[in-house]
Amino acid sequence: MREVYLDYAATTPTEKRVADIMNSTYSQSYGNPSSIHAIGRRAKGYVEEAREIIADYIGADAKEIYFTSGGTESDNWAIKGTAFALKDKGRHIITSCIEHHAILHSCEFLENFGFEITYLPVDEYGSVEISELKKAIREDTILISIMTANNEMGTIQPIKEIGEIAKKKGILFHSDAVQALGSVPINVNEMNVDMLSLSGHKIYGPKGIGVMYLRKGVKIEPFMHGGAQEFRQRAGTHNVTDIIGFAEAVKMLKENDKK
Repeated sequence: MREVYLDYAATTPTEKRVADIMNSTYSQSYGNPSSIHAIGRRAKGYVEEAREIIADYIGADAKEIYFTSGGTESDNWAIKGTAFALKDKGRHIITSCIEHHAILHSCEFLENFGFEITYLPVDEYGSVEISELKKAIREDTILISIMTANNEMGTIQPIKEIGEIAKKKGILFHSDAVQALGSVPINVNEMNVDMLSLSGHKIYGPKGIGVMYLRKGVKIEPFMHGGAQEFRQRAGTHNVTDIIGFAEAVKMLKENDKK
């Protein structure tokens, strides 16, 4: 019986072109990018090139791109990092009831620390209503997190408008764009986001690699401790092979956009 795979919303197979370049890096880019010798410096160069490729695709600066282990870590970092950094300013967070569990469970975790979460309802199409969002905003609201595109219904949220509201109110805005990358245009400036979560395995790239876009000037608590990697914000030896694979998958997206 022929096997047919239809679960592309959950994950995509790694494209051969991506797998080939990843396989070549196992023997050519095995150095630790934090090392000062030539082999380490070469690996560091590949990491920084990948950072620039991804940044260019989403309209960001390369120094606003932070590599993580995937969308779940990026979501956790955005929610918890913001909460603990701004806890003295306020302890209210707004999200929607249809977010990925990485967002919902992070918010539930924060409730144990005295944070209050407003879970916005959605309409019959799965869309957040702007009027409900405006009513939910309080003086102590520090973060709004609304996904760009829903991973089950496919609903695309009015991110640009939400971002404009957040900016006027001085509230940080995060969007989980893991399901959106490759399906809808992503430009962090047009979307008015301060933070954005991305993952490689949704765009024919490898699993276990993600990105957190963090707008320059936004200060949140580091999520991983133990080293100076990722501009001292996310410790841990770089996963060079998967980073290169993610960047190659993004290059494929860019090429397809031009067709």
